[in-house]
Amino acid sequence: MARLCHPKCRLGNKSMGWLQILLGGLVIILSICSLVKFYSAGFFFHNEDICRQFTGVKDAYEGFDIKALSDRVGEVLNKLESLQEKLESAVQQMEKDKETLRTTNITKFEYKKYLEEDVIRPLYAAHISLRLIRLPKAEGIHNSTMKEDPLINTFVIEEIRKYITPKESRTGKLNIYGTERIYNTIGHACVLYKKELEEYMSYDIGSYCNDDWNLAQKLMLNGCDPLPRRRCLTRASMVYQKPYPINESLWKLPDDRNVRWSNYQCRNFKCLMGNNTKKGYFKCVGCFEMEKEKLKWVTNSSLSVDFLISDVLTIKPGEMRIGLDFGIGTGSFAARMREHNITVVSTALNLKAPFNEMIALRGLIPLFVTLNQRLPFFDNTMDMIHTSGFLDGWIDLQLLDFILFDWDRILRPGGLLWIDRFFCVRKDLDDFMYMFLQLRYKKHKWAISPKSKDEVYFSALLEKPPRAI
Repeated sequence: MARLCHPKCRLGNKSMGWLQILLGGLVIILSICSLVKFYSAGFFFHNEDICRQFTGVKDAYEGFDIKALSDRVGEVLNKLESLQEKLESAVQQMEKDKETLRTTNITKFEYKKYLEEDVIRPLYAAHISLRLIRLPKAEGIHNSTMKEDPLINTFVIEEIRKYITPKESRTGKLNIYGTERIYNTIGHACVLYKKELEEYMSYDIGSYCNDDWNLAQKLMLNGCDPLPRRRCLTRASMVYQKPYPINESLWKLPDDRNVRWSNYQCRNFKCLMGNNTKKGYFKCVGCFEMEKEKLKWVTNSSLSVDFLISDVLTIKPGEMRIGLDFGIGTGSFAARMREHNITVVSTALNLKAPFNEMIALRGLIPLFVTLNQRLPFFDNTMDMIHTSGFLDGWIDLQLLDFILFDWDRILRPGGLLWIDRFFCVRKDLDDFMYMFLQLRYKKHKWAISPKSKDEVYFSALLEKPPRAI
């Protein structure tokens, strides 16, 4: 007589059958996905068809990195093959352990856990890897109209592709930022300057970088900012001398041997001291003349727009500790503030002269950023922001709006915004006044004086108000 099966036994057999069907279906789906990807990549065509698939009549894909693409496809196929082998092994093990499964009550939670950890997550990882692969498009890979997200295959240079490829945690766990992988960023405008960026990233790993800081600055000024990191050694002067002691370096020209002069019209600091606007740094005429720089912000001036540091600091005695000098110069404002035990970071671009090197050799901190970049400071952290000589009446009002709100973001409540000698055409003054007043800062100082027949100077000392959350 046939032995009657207990209801739990029948339930186990039924669950076993559904699980086998589910696993078998997943294996079939994965196999079909692999075949479809192979076919779309052209691996089933004859040799000449493969060439036509990737090159085309008009050489639309000339220079495309086929080896890198093949490697990426191979990585995904390896993941799928590993998952398939794991599922097949699980099915075979279940076949061997039929008797054990009949007498074992497997809960829904155990089924769910197995599917999530051993099936869904590996399948998801393979799916993401597959989406990261982008085949070349016939409409053109050499122009900026190509839309790829992410942009890994937009670039041919392997260093760029390696840099922007997401990097997973080696431990297989969430990293310290609470994410599964790190995405290295580049500016979106880098796609428009593909040729220049690939030139910038074309180097031998571990060797000396090209003397191309001016190329990097050109990319930054055109919106390709931030730039990717590089794995090459930065060049420096072969006769570099140790800097002067801090108290001496603040108001003394640095040693000429500490600067690479190859990309400048001037080849020493004495040349830069000449009052010649043709040198290309007309916004900072005289800023390499230390004797004149010593007089700024400490001596009385006939212009009402020239505020003294001593007068500014008496408004918030003891509260000014750290700040930002946003402008163009050689760090003289930061040097004066250092004499009052206040640390000020100075933004700088090397516009036809070594401004960053000059600031650093004076023992101060240069911040190499453009107008385009969000300032790399956290919210409500700066005691003071000072700006002079850079943001003037040439600037677009909407761009100025974005900049002012970013300054407001990093300036703490009670912090001071010092607008120093902003100048514009007289007829545009009302528009700029609105821009500065819209944040509703408290006025401590406010002065306007003529610069020329049609232009005016404007200076202000404003305090950021506390804001209720």
